[in-house]
Amino acid sequence: MADPVVVELANKLAEECLAVQGEVGDDRLFMKVGEVLGASSQTLEEAFLTAVRTRMANDAGRRFLAQQLKAHRAANPKT
Repeated sequence: MADPVVVELANKLAEECLAVQGEVGDDRLFMKVGEVLGASSQTLEEAFLTAVRTRMANDAGRRFLAQQLKAHRAANPKT
């Protein structure tokens, strides 16, 4: 398990990176940031990439659920 400070730093940086990534339209920006981190701290790089990927997976899961619910409601309108 990583040091709690490392996890906290990684989580904050992941949130900031995803916000910038969305604004600039570069869906691989997090990989570039990971490379920068890896040059000086493999530990922070790994924690950061994990934090980004879990957030991206969560977002994808939420989008999928919303699509499923929308499709269900379209196929089964309330009367």
